[in-house]
Amino acid sequence: MVTRPRPVAVLGPTATGKSDLGVELARRLGGEVLNADAMQLYRGMDIGTAKLAPAERRGVPHHLLDVLEVTEAASVAAYQRAARAQVQRLLERGVVPVLVGGSGLYLRAVLDELTFPGTDAGVRARLEAELAEVGPAELHRRLAEFDPPAAAAVLVGNGRRIVRALEVIEITGRPFTATLPVPGPARWDAVLLGLDLDTAALDDRIEARVRRMFDDGLVDEVRGLLGAGLREGPTASRAVGYQQVVAALDGRCTLAEAAGDTTRATRRLVRRQRSWFRRDDRIRWLDAGADPVGDALRALAAPVAG
Repeated sequence: MVTRPRPVAVLGPTATGKSDLGVELARRLGGEVLNADAMQLYRGMDIGTAKLAPAERRGVPHHLLDVLEVTEAASVAAYQRAARAQVQRLLERGVVPVLVGGSGLYLRAVLDELTFPGTDAGVRARLEAELAEVGPAELHRRLAEFDPPAAAAVLVGNGRRIVRALEVIEITGRPFTATLPVPGPARWDAVLLGLDLDTAALDDRIEARVRRMFDDGLVDEVRGLLGAGLREGPTASRAVGYQQVVAALDGRCTLAEAAGDTTRATRRLVRRQRSWFRRDDRIRWLDAGADPVGDALRALAAPVAG
């Protein structure tokens, strides 16, 4: 009996080792990796996103890496179309798609029945003008009145996402969170594997990872990207690590302070990622500090629940 391949998603907080696990699973399962990290979509954003170097990919083809310039906005809807098409192509070839990343909405967009409300240029322009006039905190306060769960999930300083949430509310007449999917059976019978680690151990990993990024040339990488228009990028300019280094290069803090700020921002990101993923009871959690490869293979061999 021929077993139909199904996608595997490797997800979880940053710095837990998802990229390495994804490569190893792809090698053992006869698969290829699809990037599901929003910031790894960008060309040139390598050190600060912990993007695997070609040699570290160990011959495993990777898709949806380096597909955007830093001046372009990342679009979940565009990613959904590209990723679903790539998954389908791989399945038709009998290849296991291994989606790897910590961007929860991007993964849900591929695996769940998630549709995106349209846009209204007039509404968007008015909200963006308000954003420029009163700042993101005031718009975030308004979002909290209309849709408290959405406000809790969006950082106060993320003006672009706040504007989008308010736009959707105005266009649809429903809370922004009403447009998000309720978890059901994943597309293609995909298996969701979550990788996490004890908080104290993960904090140590994050600190070491940030230190290594600065030692490996993150500052020079950011300098080069500034010449490519990083400041104008609505998505890339907000990436953790990059915005902190830009602040240092602008003289608003020292490089040592930028490194400390990057560590703290990464820890905040981990808390948001955990909050997002822990709501999904389809995920089979693995201990990143134990035997994640063996545990993942055992989880994949186990019967599918439900």
